[in-house]
Amino acid sequence: MLVIAYDHGAAAAAEIATALAADTPLAFLVPRTDHTVQVRPLLEQLGTVVDLAGDDRDVARVRALRPDGIVTYSEPMLRDTARIAAALGLPGHRPETVLLLTDKERQRRRLAQAGVDSVRHHPVHRPEDWAAALDAVGLPAIVKPLYGGGSRDTHLVRDEETLARLAERHPAGMMVEEYLQGRPSLPYGDYVSVESLCAPDRITHVSVSGKFPMAPPFREQGQFWPSALPPQDVAAVADLTTRALRALGVDFGVTHTEVKLTARGPRIIEVNGRLGGLVNEISRRAAGVDLIRLAGLRATGKDDWAEPEPMDRVHFQYWGAGPAERCRLTGVEGGREARAVPGITAYRPIVKPGQWLFDGGMTCQLDMVCGEAASHREMFAVLDEALGRIAYDFRFEDGRTVRVTPPRPWSEAAGSASPQV
Repeated sequence: MLVIAYDHGAAAAAEIATALAADTPLAFLVPRTDHTVQVRPLLEQLGTVVDLAGDDRDVARVRALRPDGIVTYSEPMLRDTARIAAALGLPGHRPETVLLLTDKERQRRRLAQAGVDSVRHHPVHRPEDWAAALDAVGLPAIVKPLYGGGSRDTHLVRDEETLARLAERHPAGMMVEEYLQGRPSLPYGDYVSVESLCAPDRITHVSVSGKFPMAPPFREQGQFWPSALPPQDVAAVADLTTRALRALGVDFGVTHTEVKLTARGPRIIEVNGRLGGLVNEISRRAAGVDLIRLAGLRATGKDDWAEPEPMDRVHFQYWGAGPAERCRLTGVEGGREARAVPGITAYRPIVKPGQWLFDGGMTCQLDMVCGEAASHREMFAVLDEALGRIAYDFRFEDGRTVRVTPPRPWSEAAGSASPQV
């Protein structure tokens, strides 16, 4: 039996069951959150459901299942997963490694100590720490939570007035970091991610994922395989990622590392000890690699990795992003028409009309447009045509309504850009 420490994250329950149920019985270890309450009836159909208490009772409950392994695809569940795996002698991240993967200040400090990447940073544990953080880091700076993901409450700060406003809103639990200025990269984003399979004897980088430019403030808009980087840049990104993973003591499972492309070379944004969001869809389609299944099997001591064939087309995902302030999605039009564009293989709604969207600038995908093209240039042409057919309607808390089409920040530059691979 495989235990899934489950909450909202990079893999939905149905995806997990599709990937793993044929290999092993499943049990879902769940905290009580809005998401798990909503999906509990489905979880009970897919496997055994065990409630997470947050103390030693969890170890006893999981031990009673006689599991072969435990794994999670959810950032908030990483620490509980490591705690239980260590107590039961199961494969997994060591608890000390998980602290480095989930605490941004600890992670920055370890990477600097190991000589991998040194970024000026200062944690804010108390309101009085803000002044010291400004002195240590300077401006411009990035302000983000010490824990968590999805770009929630992540801000670029260029002046002290903005920093003071953030200090009032978030008196503690934040991190102030040196702003890493990306090199000019349009029509592409100035960062990439690396999806890696980790074991004590080797680290295998499945792919370097290219990115579209972000929507303000720091919201991701999609990814594509392969990236448009030249081979020497891919090699530099992979080398940096390997050194970062080794420095953090990562020797288990699937990881997702975000890397900024700067004039000084690649720099670490952050290392995540779990599968990246929506990565498995593009991994299966582009390379025939099911990362959900690989992570689950590795948790039970098995290895089903096989080197994929080289990609001869560009496979992409585009994620529609809503406004950065709190609002309700009231309607979406054009999904079926976008799906009819040659090169588009799927259109998947993610947020249903009527739902409230996250505030805090968090990445919140409204929908996903999937496709493939013969080149990166053709990818942009296909997306321009498809996205021009989609429109979103929003209502804000003050009663304002607005209709917007998906942003295409690459459009102006894409016409003159030549693919690099």
